[in-house]
Amino acid sequence: MPQPAARARSFWPRGAVGNMLLATLAFATMNVFVKQLDRIPAMEIVFFRCLVSGMICGIEIARRRLDWKGNNHTLLIARGTFGTLALFAFFVTLQHMHLATAVTIQYLSPIFTALIGVFVLREMVPARQWFFYGIAFAGVFVLKGFDSRVSTFYLLLGIFSALCSGMAYNLVRRLREREEPIVVVLHFQLVGIAAGLVFILFSWRTPTPWEWVSLLMCGVLTQVGQICLTKALQSERIAKVAVLNYIGLVYALIFSITIFGETYTAQTVLGISLVVAGVLLAVLYGKLKPPEVIEETETAVV
Repeated sequence: MPQPAARARSFWPRGAVGNMLLATLAFATMNVFVKQLDRIPAMEIVFFRCLVSGMICGIEIARRRLDWKGNNHTLLIARGTFGTLALFAFFVTLQHMHLATAVTIQYLSPIFTALIGVFVLREMVPARQWFFYGIAFAGVFVLKGFDSRVSTFYLLLGIFSALCSGMAYNLVRRLREREEPIVVVLHFQLVGIAAGLVFILFSWRTPTPWEWVSLLMCGVLTQVGQICLTKALQSERIAKVAVLNYIGLVYALIFSITIFGETYTAQTVLGISLVVAGVLLAVLYGKLKPPEVIEETETAVV
């Protein structure tokens, strides 16, 4: 009897590593769909992405009979606002930059999380962490300095996205002991829906049938990724699986080359490597957590 059960479980990733790999693949695939939606305004994509996730959150809140309004309204709205700004700016960079480059810049968000935490949560940053941060930002300068295809405007927009993500994650941590995790997540979706609705009222672009499918997949893949990420973090120590999150960059490079035919110079690869190395060193030898880890360990489901 135990043997058939074991075979049944084999169709789903077993353990933290399998779930983490599937989570990063789901997020990377979502980025591909966003990039293919280059005809659709980024805020319209944010609207549909948040709409799908918001509906799922609403169902869960109703099932658990929670108060969806929460208690810390200012902090909840602020978290949703920064999260929406980060998502919007990231989607714009995905549409206008090489896929792997846009994803690499977004990986700066845990550094901003730690730096903002100094002021928001009064946390201390060890001296060696500054060295690791310097390596990561050196990679950004290499990216800009050696790749003329990297626009200064979109580079700064990507950094702005990472900065907003860092602020959002710190607000999540402030709300950790004050609100139900799913309520925090819902307010992120509600702000995204509200902002997107205002935008599309004045600048609606009707999707084609394939674009409708892509918009739906953005929401679905987000949920799949978050569920797998949650399973991975619940079944293993965070430090042991967190580093696997950066395999998403490998996926991004593969998709970038095979699907979009994008090319990367040796200097660009060096810049990407420096960014990832700096963040990874900070994660491995400091108190820094990757952005999705903070999101998932302290809000459970996005």
